Amino acid sequence: MSATPLLSLSLAPVAGPRPETTRRITRGVARLMVDLGHAPLVEVALPNGRRADVMALGPRGEIVICEVKSSPEDYRCDRKWGDYAPFCDRFYFAVSTGFPHDILPQEVGLIVADDFGGAILRDSGPQPLAPARRKALTIAFGRLAALRKGPEPRR
Repeated sequence: MSATPLLSLSLAPVAGPRPETTRRITRGVARLMVDLGHAPLVEVALPNGRRADVMALGPRGEIVICEVKSSPEDYRCDRKWGDYAPFCDRFYFAVSTGFPHDILPQEVGLIVADDFGGAILRDSGPQPLAPARRKALTIAFGRLAALRKGPEPRR
């Protein structure tokens, strides 16, 4: 009898190229997360079928998700960001310097980033995960990180 995991993060690559602005913001967010002592992964498929642009594991086990928005149009056409809350302690929108901040909801965090790094302009209020979900996500995150760094999986 095989056990079904409580939560799993997919190793499957997310299809499609990332526009240059998105790539730059993502790179800066990942660098910011490292500067803050977090271990980031990009393009993480979540158990609910959504994809986190950046998911990071903090030094005390906290899980952060950052949703990259390359333009106001990108934000307006994608309202799935509420679906990330069950999988993180903190949620941020990450945008470039020219992005109008006033269109983003005030109840979530805000990061401004470029190729070289980023800054948190508005902190995200913590929404602690349930212990069982945190454990399952932490294990899945660690496995995903190890498998991405290890040999190619068999198909």
